[in-house]
Amino acid sequence: MLARRLSGRRVEALYASDLKRAMQTASPIENATGLRAQPMTDLREVFLGEWEGLTTEELVERYPDAWAKWTVEPSWDLVPGGEGGDAFEARVGSAVDAMLGRHPHGDAIAVTHGGVIQVALHRVVGRPSRGLFPFRISNASITVIEKREGRLVIAGVNDVGHLEDPSQAAHRRPIAG
Repeated sequence: MLARRLSGRRVEALYASDLKRAMQTASPIENATGLRAQPMTDLREVFLGEWEGLTTEELVERYPDAWAKWTVEPSWDLVPGGEGGDAFEARVGSAVDAMLGRHPHGDAIAVTHGGVIQVALHRVVGRPSRGLFPFRISNASITVIEKREGRLVIAGVNDVGHLEDPSQAAHRRPIAG
């Protein structure tokens, strides 16, 4: 459904995190756009060190102090053996800058992970994420960051219209305001 949604766009390049799940998502997009996904390690999700693959219950049990601090104020720097906030944000910033530098006047698609998208969005608004994720990022959603007159602009976040059943669209709950 995502590939079908992107199929009519003029796109200069397709990038993807080199992790298996991102490359699998990129595969149908390759077919729809005629582009080959260029793997980028800088588009990988944050490395969670000793927390990698654990459930919340396991974190509470094995790392009670670090988890308690995380629930008060999230920070990648609390994760034992993890990548850390500065390194993660620098890596994502490098990837965004590289893509923008290669395609200053055209569209590029990046297939990546929720944390990477969160950091990129925080970067546009000029704030570090530190592990705080205020944006909803669903699997196979579309987030658009544009460069306009030399500055980055968020043009859309978590667009999942291509994943929704049109017959159910009228039953969606409105956004509270």
